[in-house]
Amino acid sequence: MKLPALPLSLSPSGMLSLRLARLQAFVLRCPSPVPVRTSFGTMHDRPAVFVRAQSEDGAVGWGEVWCNFPACGAEHRARLLDTVVAPLLLQQDFADPAQAYAHATRKTEVLALQSGEPGPIAQVIAGVDLALWDLCARRAGLPLFRLLGGQQGRVPVYASGINPEGALAVVQRKHAQGYRAFKLKIGFNDVQDLANLAALRSWLGPDAALMADVNQAWDLPHALAMLPRLAPFGLAWLEEPLRTDSSVSDWQGLKAGARIALAAGENLIGAARFAQALESQAFGVLQPDIAKWGGISGCWPVIQAIRERGTRFCPHYLGAGIGLMASAHVLAAAGGDGLLEVDANDNLLRSLLAPSFAQVVDGCITLDETPGIGVTPDIAALQLACSPAPART
Repeated sequence: MKLPALPLSLSPSGMLSLRLARLQAFVLRCPSPVPVRTSFGTMHDRPAVFVRAQSEDGAVGWGEVWCNFPACGAEHRARLLDTVVAPLLLQQDFADPAQAYAHATRKTEVLALQSGEPGPIAQVIAGVDLALWDLCARRAGLPLFRLLGGQQGRVPVYASGINPEGALAVVQRKHAQGYRAFKLKIGFNDVQDLANLAALRSWLGPDAALMADVNQAWDLPHALAMLPRLAPFGLAWLEEPLRTDSSVSDWQGLKAGARIALAAGENLIGAARFAQALESQAFGVLQPDIAKWGGISGCWPVIQAIRERGTRFCPHYLGAGIGLMASAHVLAAAGGDGLLEVDANDNLLRSLLAPSFAQVVDGCITLDETPGIGVTPDIAALQLACSPAPART
């Protein structure tokens, strides 16, 4: 299967041309009052790597690099930007961000293989790409979703990252804040998982959208055994019940026994993997993460293919506010019936940089007409806000 080329609205034009003067990475961490648990590990603080791109004409844009795991990952990715990716892109002429993305990807392919780091390198390139698209939108005086061809800024959202402990209280709090769709983390133990799902469905009623994320914790026999036990909860989708490197036949075998839509995509790297996922017909929902692979330049053709196949496009995102705002603009531009993932856990690096998400109305946020992604981080202020409070004496 060949993925579609960039659409006309993303094709090279004068407003998208670039000659970069500077690329900077900023690492920030903020305390996490409640550790965020997954089946494979726990986040004890909330890291972020922000990318600032400046062109020679003075235009500036911001992006974000996925860096949740391992715990030391943020600093490592910042060094990859400084020492590997930035030297490939500075002081060169590019017709548009997609050309810069292709250049950086091509020039690092062998290094990624040699170092065994295709993921971290792809994540850095993705964050840079987001910054370049933001730069172009700001320079054009357009919100990013309009630069990408979108017509309206209304974005449906769902509350995610809901831990197994205290799940009902979190859902009740987020419901009071305007959320109408929720995703619970499972894959810890079956008894606890099923009890949590039963409590959430009972409180929400039969019609609210409820999803479950296994975070790759099950093998095929376990997943097949769980399907009938999950059926009473009317899940909108079951996310990553198998490891992302499971065979196509395993995914297809699970799909054959499932009445629940299967979801995946956050851990797929490369257009070929997404093409394979679409060809398998195993997935009802695909979830590329634009800060983890592809940025906009790599993911946009994938998103178009997802939409053309009639599969649901729901962007994955569980980071800070820059990437969340970019993801919202991409979903607004793509259209369809997708939902945007919003972390239910406290994170100053998200809330201070994604003001649109403070006003969720009937399950949706609305992007305004501010150029670019609509927010400019004040790094010094963020560092101060994330500093631990002084000890009392």
